[in-house]
Amino acid sequence: MNEILERYRLHSQNIERTERPSSSESQPVEIERPMLSKEAAEKMGPLRKMIGEHLQGMNTEELEQLEKSLEAGLSRLQMKKAEKITTEIESLQQKGRELMEENNRLKHQKMVMEMARGGRQPIPADLENTIRGEGPSSESATNSSRLPRDYESSDTSLKLG
Repeated sequence: MNEILERYRLHSQNIERTERPSSSESQPVEIERPMLSKEAAEKMGPLRKMIGEHLQGMNTEELEQLEKSLEAGLSRLQMKKAEKITTEIESLQQKGRELMEENNRLKHQKMVMEMARGGRQPIPADLENTIRGEGPSSESATNSSRLPRDYESSDTSLKLG
């Protein structure tokens, strides 16, 4: 029990020492504080001018230089915006192409399923591959003579929403 109390006392003394820095440790902080305040004020001046504050003491040349700086920043901003818009447009166009391909594949698959249910004609082997997910062959994709005439006029085709 006495050991625990002794450790508690030592620990509480160590905490008090760390909470109160010695005078030799606080001197560098006190010396650096005015320097840091001055440096911060110097850096804030141009920033305030860029947002339109503290323009009263500026001459014409300084105002023109500030204007050029702001125009350069604005042009960089517009270029970055255009890049992002272009990238997004390209991404959406790619997604649109993929949806069109999927739509065509589903139309083709639906046609095959309707033909199979109707029993009008035997299902060609290349169309069976489409049902299984192997995709249409180039022959079946271009050969529409196998399609029933009533399918072409059907309004049951899928449309993009």
